[in-house]
Amino acid sequence: MNLMYTYDIHMPSRLVEGKKYATIFTLHGKGSNERNMFGLVAPLAEELIIIGIRGNLPLGAGYQYYELKSLGNPIREMFDQAIHHLEAFLHYATDKYPVDPDRRYLLGFSQGAILSMSLALTMGTQLKGIVALNGYIPGFVKTDYALRSIKDVSIFASHGEFDSVFPVQIGHETAAYLREHTERLTFNLYPTDHGVSEDNQLDVLNWLKTDANI
Repeated sequence: MNLMYTYDIHMPSRLVEGKKYATIFTLHGKGSNERNMFGLVAPLAEELIIIGIRGNLPLGAGYQYYELKSLGNPIREMFDQAIHHLEAFLHYATDKYPVDPDRRYLLGFSQGAILSMSLALTMGTQLKGIVALNGYIPGFVKTDYALRSIKDVSIFASHGEFDSVFPVQIGHETAAYLREHTERLTFNLYPTDHGVSEDNQLDVLNWLKTDANI
């Protein structure tokens, strides 16, 4: 396979031979890298596999998965390619490592959250769940993509009440759309800007522990 992505992988220090592990694939925000999201879920590193995926396009000192025409307006062709290549990467990693295909999670922030929600809608129950922090779902994903049911996909979505990049109304609109398609949604607001607070992190960890049964 011609891998499109560099990645960082953390596996439990005492792997049990033959055991399959719940796995979190992390997707960073614009200008960041594959190690950026690890700290959020590091407390779970002995219980599951954590794979950070680096965007394949350089941006300043970091990377991105696709470029924008304007804020909130992805270049469609690049976005389509990212969705295709990320799904292929998930299957690659599942074959290469002891990943439990029934307990695969995406965790994304900002651009990574946008991709995580879009992948949930295109992959359906190939994912056990997603964590989407401060993101939205592009309109063309809702109208043009071949969408799968997410009624059995667990979703933790959160947004900053004072988000200066994606105003909080975007978070409410995203949650309303998701509620129309699944009852397995947890949506929380936090008194933050475009970031992740300590309370947000703790809620994510507790949600993952419960949902992945770890």
